[in-house]
Amino acid sequence: MSRHVVVTGGGSGIGRAIAARFAAAGDSVVILGRRANVLADTAAVLSGCVRTVVCDASDPESVSGAITQMPDKVDVLVNNAGGRARGVYEGLAGLRDQWLADFECNVLPAVLMTAALEDRLTVPGGRIITISSLAALRGNGSYGAAKAALHAWNHSLAAQWGPRGVTANVVVPGFIASTEFFGDLPEGELARRAKQTLVGRVGQPEDIASCVSFLASPEAGYITGELLHSNGGAMLGR
Repeated sequence: MSRHVVVTGGGSGIGRAIAARFAAAGDSVVILGRRANVLADTAAVLSGCVRTVVCDASDPESVSGAITQMPDKVDVLVNNAGGRARGVYEGLAGLRDQWLADFECNVLPAVLMTAALEDRLTVPGGRIITISSLAALRGNGSYGAAKAALHAWNHSLAAQWGPRGVTANVVVPGFIASTEFFGDLPEGELARRAKQTLVGRVGQPEDIASCVSFLASPEAGYITGELLHSNGGAMLGR
């Protein structure tokens, strides 16, 4: 049966691979992002039913507007939108701005979109899946702290939705090549990162899409409040 799937940050990288996985399975997919041209390019090359909605998921007004373009029922919500604060931050005021920027970029999109879709999530059987980062465990300043906040938030989310038959889980990627986040790294750097894993290769967006696909499946209905790591053994589970 076709499902209604929403993927934030679905225009590129991991989000695009996730959207492609659901679309190939015959699901109806809505991809959201801030760049209309990137969304359009992605929708044009993906098979199946894919719609685009331009949205800054960290902005409450933008999220409210985007909701009016969503399906009445959402079976799977993938909170993928995020990134790292860029720019030069100087002094204490700059440090504050950097931490707030990373929080707004990584935490608010997941929190706002999930809250906005609360009345549309399929009950029972809905799936909320959030994309984090290995930085949440290894540390990485304000970015790692923001991703770690998603882990704590998901615990509360799982407790809130569990009695209603909806699961909430987090996928924690390690290094994933072929994304805008890391850009085009030289072969030497890719080889160095591959050696940090136990499987001898770097991750690809499709690796994370596979994790999301499983957590969204009926077979994963007894899994909630969990962190699913996909890092090739670069960091062992804990």
